[in-house]
Amino acid sequence: MRSFFGRPFLLAFAAALGLSAVAGPAVAQDYPAKPVRLVSPYAPGGSTGVVARILAKKFQDQTGVAMVVENRPGAASNIGSEHVARSAPDGYTVLMGTSSLAINPSLYRSMGFDPLKDLAPVVGLINAPNVLAVDAALPVRSVRELIDYARANPGKLNYGSSGNGATNHMAMELFKTLAGVDITHIPFKGGGDALTALLGQQIQVMFNPASTLQPHHNAGRIRMLAVTSMQPVEGLALPTVAETLPGFESSVWFGLFVPAGTPAAAVQKLNVEMNRALADKEVLDVLRTAGMVTTGGTADRLKNLLQQDTLRWAPVVKASGARLD
Repeated sequence: MRSFFGRPFLLAFAAALGLSAVAGPAVAQDYPAKPVRLVSPYAPGGSTGVVARILAKKFQDQTGVAMVVENRPGAASNIGSEHVARSAPDGYTVLMGTSSLAINPSLYRSMGFDPLKDLAPVVGLINAPNVLAVDAALPVRSVRELIDYARANPGKLNYGSSGNGATNHMAMELFKTLAGVDITHIPFKGGGDALTALLGQQIQVMFNPASTLQPHHNAGRIRMLAVTSMQPVEGLALPTVAETLPGFESSVWFGLFVPAGTPAAAVQKLNVEMNRALADKEVLDVLRTAGMVTTGGTADRLKNLLQQDTLRWAPVVKASGARLD
């Protein structure tokens, strides 16, 4: 049977395919050619805002192309994260992801997307350990004394968090499991509300960033006991929780993600520019002042972190009984 398509058509079609194959990499090599949206899945302000603003500014300084921060808060970061996961995979919509991406799959019955399948890791950004703090009126001055007090007074202490499934909620559930103590959870709408409750003595214990706790610790209203990282934090004269509870670690990490399928050249360009930004003195000064430690590295390093944390937090979420629709 004679082909419906003639030879001239087939040659033209083959040429078009060849051009298309070349066009994809060419476009990626020109990246970025227009402003990049950096989606923060949280409300403006807070530690996420600090990181997003300084890195967006540095990206523009380095590339001459604007990176515009866009806040899409809600559902423990799921709304903004899903928006990015469903966006065009062209490198122009980027997510400021956090360790919530590892917690939420166990917390939510349905997220609408799979962080491991629908998002492509770009680069780790920072690690921000929390600090364990108590009401200054509580007669404890160390992690050991807090554990002893909680064991002697089961169910009488309340701890606050920035919401069900938040990293400071899961941190305390991990603490309770390892220490074998009973402390009642009171969720709030944000870390600021939980801190206000601690200052007002409505709760007695919480985990929160050092930058928010330090002024009140200095004023004698609360007492900072220990940091949640495995290693002591420069500038904080505090022991680690792990010194008393071996294996305890609950730092918050931030990382850059793009929709799965984004061209490898665009991912690599973002990785290079962000690693370069994280080494900048201005960026280092801002982040260290906020109690954050820069990480950087390869996309695979962030991928491994997300995979490992997803497995690590699953039993903690299950033990907490927290489950959201």
